[in-house]
Amino acid sequence: MISTLKTGSALLASLLILAGCSVAPVYDRPEVSTPAAFKEAPPPVGDQWKPAEPSEAVARGEWWTVFNDPVLNALEADALAANQDLQAAAARLEQARALQRNAQADRLPTVDAGVGPTRQRPSPASRGLGADGDTNATTLWRAQASVAYEADLFGRVASNVSAATADAQQSEALFQSVRLVLQADVAQAYFQIRERDAEQALYAGTVALREQTLKLIQRRYDEGDISELDLARSRSELASARADALGIERMRTSSEHALAILLGKTPAEFTLAPQPLTRIAVGVPAGLPSSLLERRPDIAAAERAMAAANARIGAARAAFFPRLNLTGALGYESSQLGDLFQWSSRAFLLGPLVGTALSIPIFDGGRREAGLANARAVYEEDVAKYRQTVLNAFREVEDNLANLRLLAQQTREQDAAVEGSTRAARIAQLQYREGSVSYLNVIDADRTVLVQRRTSAQLDGERARSAVDLIRALGGGWSLPEG
Repeated sequence: MISTLKTGSALLASLLILAGCSVAPVYDRPEVSTPAAFKEAPPPVGDQWKPAEPSEAVARGEWWTVFNDPVLNALEADALAANQDLQAAAARLEQARALQRNAQADRLPTVDAGVGPTRQRPSPASRGLGADGDTNATTLWRAQASVAYEADLFGRVASNVSAATADAQQSEALFQSVRLVLQADVAQAYFQIRERDAEQALYAGTVALREQTLKLIQRRYDEGDISELDLARSRSELASARADALGIERMRTSSEHALAILLGKTPAEFTLAPQPLTRIAVGVPAGLPSSLLERRPDIAAAERAMAAANARIGAARAAFFPRLNLTGALGYESSQLGDLFQWSSRAFLLGPLVGTALSIPIFDGGRREAGLANARAVYEEDVAKYRQTVLNAFREVEDNLANLRLLAQQTREQDAAVEGSTRAARIAQLQYREGSVSYLNVIDADRTVLVQRRTSAQLDGERARSAVDLIRALGGGWSLPEG
């Protein structure tokens, strides 16, 4: 008997020594192709290369303040406080953190307490009696505390905790991604409205000018200097400008409604006073491509998804190894409720009431192999998603760097076009008054000025939105290299 106890104790001690021996694969973030510099950015000065170091916890800051617009600053604050998509993302983050705490609870034993009776009548056969033997029913009262604990022999619990922790970190990164997208969307919508305001101001001036021109044409027609054809054309141009102005107002209204939703308000609760967009030229340093891996929350989320999938491979592997569940109970039991808490009624139990403490898997029809294969495939999928996310991030930065560079050149050429068309319109007006050209020349020149000025306003809006897009593509902020 003593030899058996020694053998059992030695086996138990050996199993406990194995506790914490994880079979999970060591996680190493997969390599991604990272260029030394962005193609569309100015060439770096000196040796600026450095490896990427995840910095998802670093605050992105109020990057929109670079535009020096108090109205935009207030709108961003309102959106962060009331946007429903952001609140939903915050709730998802809390869910992931709760699941993380749930997984961590498996590291600790569970303790339960209870009290209650059981009534039992044994069979005659169990007492060695005949089939017609008489047995009495008995009542047994119990009051006890029970403890259960799984010794994490091969890291199953640890792997699940690691996976839940990585899931929570992924949710944190996804929350930051939703936050960044919201901030960018608010800025985009704001600059879209300001662009419409600039177009409206342009058309308001055009309508006023064409009203004056119509009065002049009407007077000349009344005096018999011109035909009715010029008068009809002037009226048509004025009506056309008014119709275009209404079309811009319609688009501005829709943009204002969209911005209201981003702010967590109904369109009826929000009105933005007109304010034409002024030219914005914000210099955004692109930094190093390696630093992009540190700043983008979507990249951080994809990387954390890989870490969680890697940990789940460990949990799937642990299913091939024994599991040790330690249980025990301590309390009182008595056939009489009044004697339940007597010292003589104390009782204890070490080991499971049903089943065994140590379970060893032998055959399950391939279920564990399938689970491990699935875990490995999920990891490979997350690796591919991570690398694709990095590639998309590089493309977005390059696109917006190119946009800003080319838009700056395009704006300079457009300014020259506006200046040239304005001079041509003045000359056409003078020649028409002198009778050397027809009114069609004036109309054509006036239309050209309107088109060129509207294009210029649209380019200003496009540059502002491209600056926002670049900041978003860079992860919501940037820092210049030291030295």
